[in-house]
Amino acid sequence: MSIHFSTVNSSFVLDEEIKITDWIKLIIKNNNCRVGEIGYLFCDDEYLLEVNRKYLNHDTYTDIITFDYVSGNLVSGDIMISVDRIRDNAKLFSVPFEQELHRVIIHGIHHLLGQGDKTEEEATAMRKKENDSLALWETMN
Repeated sequence: MSIHFSTVNSSFVLDEEIKITDWIKLIIKNNNCRVGEIGYLFCDDEYLLEVNRKYLNHDTYTDIITFDYVSGNLVSGDIMISVDRIRDNAKLFSVPFEQELHRVIIHGIHHLLGQGDKTEEEATAMRKKENDSLALWETMN
């Protein structure tokens, strides 16, 4: 079982890949689950927009799309992230690029762990989980 990172339509290179992998595994373990096959794809806005249109019938830009293949407590899925959206949102929220990137990376994992974000209540719970995960990341540094 493993976590893979790849890039398409972008020159983005993920720093600290091993550490990020360990962090993701720890979050999954802390939720009493096991790591299955998780694939991250970093791309540009246009690539993710096309995926959004084709598979979700949404005609909007987004920072992340998560495809859930979870089976029982085995966490598996594909997580696609627009590096363009991460960069723009980091500026919008006045946070470092890496912090926004880490937030979105772990956001996808929390979706795979069952946390929604469609309602205000779910979004609040998701934000708390993201913040808790980011705090854990900081302790790993």
